[in-house]
Amino acid sequence: MSGPVPALASLGAVALALWFAAPIDASSGGAAWWFWPLLVLFLALSWYALRRLMAVGDRGARALIVPGLFGVILVYLWQILVVGLGIRGTLLPAPSVILAALLDSPEILAQDFVHTFFKSMIPGYVIGCGSGLIVALLVDRVPFLQRGLLPMGNFASALPMVGVAPIMVQWFGPDWPSKAAVVVIMTFFPMLVNAIAGLHALGRIERDLMRTYAASYGTTLRLARLPAALPFLFNALKVNSTLALIGAIVAQFFSSPTVGMGFRISTEVGRFNIDIVWATIVVAALAGSLSYGGIAMIERRSTFWHPSFRKTA
Repeated sequence: MSGPVPALASLGAVALALWFAAPIDASSGGAAWWFWPLLVLFLALSWYALRRLMAVGDRGARALIVPGLFGVILVYLWQILVVGLGIRGTLLPAPSVILAALLDSPEILAQDFVHTFFKSMIPGYVIGCGSGLIVALLVDRVPFLQRGLLPMGNFASALPMVGVAPIMVQWFGPDWPSKAAVVVIMTFFPMLVNAIAGLHALGRIERDLMRTYAASYGTTLRLARLPAALPFLFNALKVNSTLALIGAIVAQFFSSPTVGMGFRISTEVGRFNIDIVWATIVVAALAGSLSYGGIAMIERRSTFWHPSFRKTA
């Protein structure tokens, strides 16, 4: 097998054999004795196929096919091991069971997603990131504020969310404003720290050039310092995109008007509907991944000049 095609064909054949070696469902007993040698062979072929794909000269194959195949292999292993080991669904449901729950409850999951993502996460994300950037500009303009605001921001970021969320419910009520407030607290400090670091990232040569042109503070900020800070700002935006969703979900554990991902998880766990819980987790993971990926795409288009995005041979 000198190329990736024979390796992928062999991998598919072993995966098909594994499927028939495992029982139909977890309650029908353990797998056949030849399941385990096939599993070892599948792992070895997966490693070999991924190595062969990484050696392909096409950058598109390395950037898209390899991560996609790796994800498919992980999901397939999850399915095979859960079924082969006879793991109960209340402990860890198989991906097929989670997919069935996704297909059976689209309206409920969609309502939870809209309430959590658009009504709680997005407002808190925008306010938290925006206020962090504004405060960073104030700190940069008035240096003595750095001594007072940074410790306060650090203190706010260290507050436990399980303690802050009930307080926010008392202040802003049980609906989405209290969840957005929790998101603001979680996203403010990462943006503040990254923005301050980015505003000081301009090189000495560039600073001297702006002084040579007698550029004002505003002109230097707009034409030189903010562009140089873009990689730091996008880094904060990417980190906060996942933190914001986590904060919104956790805040809904304490109070929510019978809708939301956090409410769904806490309620269905008590009912032992673990498939719905995992379906909600999958929706949250997809939303967080797509948010992160969307911001990364905008970052790549906006900071194509940065050394980290320059194409290498």
